Amino acid sequence: MSKAETLLYLDGVSVSFDGFKALNNLSFVIGRNEMRAIIGPNGAGKTTMMDVITGKTRPDSGDLRFGDMINLTRHDEAEIAGFGIGRKFQKPTVFESHTVEDNIGLALKAPRGPFATLFHRTSTEEQARIDALLDLVRLTGRRDDLAGDLSHGQKQWLEIGMLLAQDPQLLLVDEPAAGMTDAETAATADLLRDIAKSHSVVVVEHDMTFVRALGVKVTVLHEGSVLAEGSLDHVSADQRVIDVYLGR
Repeated sequence: MSKAETLLYLDGVSVSFDGFKALNNLSFVIGRNEMRAIIGPNGAGKTTMMDVITGKTRPDSGDLRFGDMINLTRHDEAEIAGFGIGRKFQKPTVFESHTVEDNIGLALKAPRGPFATLFHRTSTEEQARIDALLDLVRLTGRRDDLAGDLSHGQKQWLEIGMLLAQDPQLLLVDEPAAGMTDAETAATADLLRDIAKSHSVVVVEHDMTFVRALGVKVTVLHEGSVLAEGSLDHVSADQRVIDVYLGR
């Protein structure tokens, strides 16, 4: 992958906690408008990897670069979010007492001091953006409903819409299919594929049916480094992956 095609670059990234190596010489590359699934057993380093990319945890060593070769190790969480990296945690956090549409509106990338927020009026451009995001996350029909009245899966979609309102280049999504119905899981795979047409997406997931539905390259982590990489069929046939993860 050329430098122009690369969005996220990790090379030899290591992190230790009290002598335990959470990441051990981790290296991989995510391309622009690429979706990648990250799988692996508990303790493989998936959460620490996301913590390092978003600036929550500083690596002990290694190179971590984003976009036009921004060195992420030199920046804090707020700065990294401003560069265009958005993170979706497993449990959805939405403003339950506000409407679905207001949730998206509140998340839009705009001046957000107390004064600006108090007197803000939605412009035509902003309204068009809100409409497009509601359509993308399959919630146009629920726009006037309170976010608290949505199903678990719909709250996940709303939070993804709120992340997209920040206009990130890269989305890190943690176990989006957890707790969803089969229909919601299938719709979420479709949604993430739509998003990946114009964004890079990294999905950490345990549900292999969902990973298969995504139909993307898979990176398997084990003991803080890459064990295998390729299609789900390719990594599923790797005896090392079967031994440490899929065979359990």
